[in-house]
Amino acid sequence: MARAKTGTGRGAAPELPFAVAPSPETSRAEPNITGCANPPGHDCPRCPRLAAYRDTWRAAQPDWFNAPVPSFGPATARLLIVGLAPGLRGANRTGRPFTGDFAGQLLYATLKHFGFARGDYAERSDDGLTLVDACITNAVRCVPPENKPLPAEIRTCREFLKGTIAEMGNLVAIIALGRIAHDSVVAALGRKLAAAPFGHGAVHAIDALTLFDSYHCSRYNTNTGVLTPEMFRAVFAKARERLDQGPAPVNAG
Repeated sequence: MARAKTGTGRGAAPELPFAVAPSPETSRAEPNITGCANPPGHDCPRCPRLAAYRDTWRAAQPDWFNAPVPSFGPATARLLIVGLAPGLRGANRTGRPFTGDFAGQLLYATLKHFGFARGDYAERSDDGLTLVDACITNAVRCVPPENKPLPAEIRTCREFLKGTIAEMGNLVAIIALGRIAHDSVVAALGRKLAAAPFGHGAVHAIDALTLFDSYHCSRYNTNTGVLTPEMFRAVFAKARERLDQGPAPVNAG
């Protein structure tokens, strides 16, 4: 099978078990969303700092998506993956979560490996890739400066995360990518963080849902060895096993 070229020097990203088609400089096509809760409006004003940053990039790159990025995947899915926020030149450009940057390469390759995605990921929203029994969203829907949303912005956007979770009537498992995503999911489910501490590979039973934790699949984490593709796949393997068990909740240790 063809493999993506990622380099061999120190700090190079790990080799991925699939080939990635070249990404265009810009993509204004609407993402092929098939479900998950109603997103915030195109000009959502709730977080003034994020709205101002969004307007700056609309002026600089008018062909980019430059708006709150909606969820991707069917609302009937049993698995929800929650990331941090859109990347500036990733989802903020393409309009689809984890599309257009390295994090998406690793995530979508892993989803295909476990049967949660169908088609070829080509780093653009109109590549025809579809999700199978999985949905992807972010804790914060707008791109934040330096990839760092403020606590108030995370709290404000949590309403949309709650809406996504509430709409997914078949939801069984959630994978949180990173501590911020984890904390926002736990809060959205009405639990205290101390009752479900974040840790890579940790599993938490929250009512009928099972929450799985992973370090975020960012290029920084993979370049520094904080997260390897093997570590990432291990989390999804647990989620796949959980779904294959059927509707009964898992008791986390």
